[in-house]
Amino acid sequence: MAASPSRARLAVAVCGSLVMVAAMLFTAAGATADNLRLNKSVLNDILIAQANNGCPVQSRMDPRLTDAARRHSFDVRDNQIDGHIGSDGSTTADRARDSGFIGRSAETIAIAPSVAISGIAIVNQWWNDPESRAIMQDCSNTAIGVWSENSPFRTALVAVYGQPGMPQ
Repeated sequence: MAASPSRARLAVAVCGSLVMVAAMLFTAAGATADNLRLNKSVLNDILIAQANNGCPVQSRMDPRLTDAARRHSFDVRDNQIDGHIGSDGSTTADRARDSGFIGRSAETIAIAPSVAISGIAIVNQWWNDPESRAIMQDCSNTAIGVWSENSPFRTALVAVYGQPGMPQ
């Protein structure tokens, strides 16, 4: 017995939907992996900048600062923010404290109007900005968190630097 035309159309529609869902899942997994590579690359480049500045202690990745960077990178990406104040009025220090970090904090932000962004281009951008360069090279910043998020139209990368135990 042959399938009716409506059943055949339904089968094609279901198969097409499954293919689209699978493609979205694989694309999301690939994008996440790319973001993790980007985050690690930027962290490594910051550590090199600190070492070249003569910092005696290498900064360490801090999950609390990574959480603060993650929070702001979503906000920057989703709310068209282009600075350090969040859409909820939060500052770098607020986000670091809310993530459990106790100490001074500072932040560098990179924004690209596309899904693609290069780690070395980010660090070069910060290197050529006196305020960002001063933060990157500050040997007192011994903790760091880096996070990036992207959409088809905007990529945001945030690095949060910290001085554990120092009063804000």
